[in-house]
Amino acid sequence: MEFDPTTTATQLATLLVQGPQQQIDREGQLAKATQAGLEKLRAAMSTFNTALSGLGGATGGLKKNTATLSTTTGATATASASAQPGSYSFFVEQTASTHQIAYADLPAVPVALGGPLVVQRADGSSFNVNLLAADQDGDGNLSATEIARAINQSAGNDGKVTAQVASTASGPQLILSSGLSGADGAITLDASGLPDSALKTALGGAPTQLAAARNAVIWLGEQGSGLRIEQGSNSYTGIAGVSVNFTKAQSPGDAPIQLDVAADKTGTEESVRKFVNAYNALQNELNNLTKTSEDAASRGAFSTDAGVRNLRNRLNDLIRQDFGGLRISDLGISSDRQGQLTLDTTRLQKTLAANPEALDTVLGSSALGKRSGVFGAVADHLETWTTSGTGQLARRLDNVQLQQKGLTQRQERLDETFNVNYERYLLQFSQLQTVLGQMNQTSGLFSQLGA
Repeated sequence: MEFDPTTTATQLATLLVQGPQQQIDREGQLAKATQAGLEKLRAAMSTFNTALSGLGGATGGLKKNTATLSTTTGATATASASAQPGSYSFFVEQTASTHQIAYADLPAVPVALGGPLVVQRADGSSFNVNLLAADQDGDGNLSATEIARAINQSAGNDGKVTAQVASTASGPQLILSSGLSGADGAITLDASGLPDSALKTALGGAPTQLAAARNAVIWLGEQGSGLRIEQGSNSYTGIAGVSVNFTKAQSPGDAPIQLDVAADKTGTEESVRKFVNAYNALQNELNNLTKTSEDAASRGAFSTDAGVRNLRNRLNDLIRQDFGGLRISDLGISSDRQGQLTLDTTRLQKTLAANPEALDTVLGSSALGKRSGVFGAVADHLETWTTSGTGQLARRLDNVQLQQKGLTQRQERLDETFNVNYERYLLQFSQLQTVLGQMNQTSGLFSQLGA
């Protein structure tokens, strides 16, 4: 009788653990499929939430407006979803400018001649500069570059003033630029705290003005007869939802700049279509994940999961709710049996013509604290799944990880069982092989005697 103890031991030990091993393999495959499905679901929800934030979040808006200027030179304009259609005229008498000054021929002085320097702006803000700590290279002297660095790095600066050094034929120039445009941004230096020195004389004197601290003067209407507006910025936002930026002053006698704000039908349709596409993408993923089939390979990871199927059905119910007496169907949005949405732009524009606020009423906003309409209802429900740590996705992923950890531990125990039995079988059959070898030798001796 011939046999291999190693092969026999392996076969018997494998047979012993075969049932538990098959069970672990099945549960492991299910855990992996569940984890992959949850990751797909999380990605789909994240993509959809991003789309909602852009369309109906804190800064988004479905309704689009256009802002058209009579000239493309010297002005630009934008209109947000909150802007009301209308026509306006502007005359730009003067544009605002940002104060910039220069101090020439700053001498390099010993650190001891430094001290407290106060930088002030016309709006009342100021900050202190400690020149005693400005010697970066440690040579014992203060240079223009070190003074500029000390100004920029002062704790109270926070962008109020920017300092830089320009090299010229007459020597280094300390240039200070205000962080605020208009008259309120005018810069002055108080060098009275410095010891008497050439540095104090230079910084305490009158600087060269490179750019004036000038306010913008804009007329809403005709120059001289309209509404005069003086402000530090060249951007005018006095009309709700409208922003106009002026870059060039007009000459006396020029015609005012005309601004027309109107509804952007194409842009609005595109915004609604983006919502439709984003919702359809989420529903497609949910349909794939809950797909039922007799073929296991075609079956979705959550084909028998009531929670995920309820999520899909709940979303379909939420978007069909009544908001302010209107539904998505009034906006030309219809849904088929699979939850897929389609948009009828003719119906949308007809509703908006009769009720310009219909989009805000029905679809609303997903912005936290301002949630309303379809967007708000959907965002609230998705939050029960996506909230970090406590949402259903987080809890389910934690459970899967626990299952996988448990499977790993079971596999380790089963491997140990296999190894123990393999060694036992190997010893037994090795001994048996030895005994059989001895018996064969004895049998051979008897055969020789008989011969």
